Order: sequence, then structure tokens, then C-alpha cells
Amino acid sequence: MECNCCHKTKERTPDEHKALINRLSRIEGQIRGIKKMVEQDAYCTDIITQVAAANSALNSFNKELLSTHIKTCVAEDIRAGKEETVDDLLATLQKLMK
Repeated sequence: MECNCCHKTKERTPDEHKALINRLSRIEGQIRGIKKMVEQDAYCTDIITQVAAANSALNSFNKELLSTHIKTCVAEDIRAGKEETVDDLLATLQKLMK
């Protein structure tokens, strides 16, 4: 697998691409469901429960993407002597921890 992180792109295998898109499609469906609940004046705690589920799904998506990023892009860049990649990773982790 070739890593093009320095160009801000990433080639993914067809399976990786499909898995990521499928997860995002499920999350998109959850968000549409939440919108529909608001439009139908659903009870607040029911909406909050669905928002929590969508947040959890997004967090899981981020964890999977970050794991892949570290195993491929970051590892390859470090092996190639691109130490600035560590700073980029730290900045990304800071964004995730806000």
C-alpha cells in the first residue's frame, strides 16, 4: 500500500474504501433519523440517546481511521526519516481530544 500523506491524499484498498464508506453511510442514516425525530417532536431523551449512538459511531470511525493512519502513513514516514510526521500526529491527537 502506497502512502501519499505528504500530499494530503491516501490510496486505500477497495476493501478499506468500501468499509469506510459503509460506516459513514450508516452514520449518515443515524443523523437523518435524528433529524426526523426532531421534525416529529420526539421526546428529548429519546433524541439524546440517538445522538449519543451517533457520537459513538463517529468515535469508532475515527479510531479505526487513526489506527490505519498510524500503521501505514506514520510508520512509513518515520521509516523514511520524516520526523515531522510525529508532530502532525500529535496535532491530530490534540484535535481529537478537544
